[in-house]
Amino acid sequence: MAENEGKAQGVINLLAPLPDASVEEVFDLILEKAGARIERIVSQGQTTPEVAPYDQPHDEWVMLMAGAARLWLEDRGECPLSPGDALLIPAHVRHRIVWTQAAPPTVWLAVHFAQDCPAE
Repeated sequence: MAENEGKAQGVINLLAPLPDASVEEVFDLILEKAGARIERIVSQGQTTPEVAPYDQPHDEWVMLMAGAARLWLEDRGECPLSPGDALLIPAHVRHRIVWTQAAPPTVWLAVHFAQDCPAE
């Protein structure tokens, strides 16, 4: 998918077509504006190594759109996710993907928020 910065765009479908993510997760930038970046992530069985959890300097909101997954967060433990489930991962909360469904693919919508973006 193309990067979109301030341009009008037509309707896009985040569930079709899906890229082949059998070798590695595929990250597609959907939209980037001041203070936020939205991406689609397609997983097919990928996990995050236990010794290398994510530790991001910004908040991230994720929604599982298709498939199934289990996410581990240091402040909550393991969370099973089904289509439609969403959660906010605050900045610096270490987290990792414990499991993703391979077939059909697992599809995520992720919104990353810049730290210096004021709430309105």
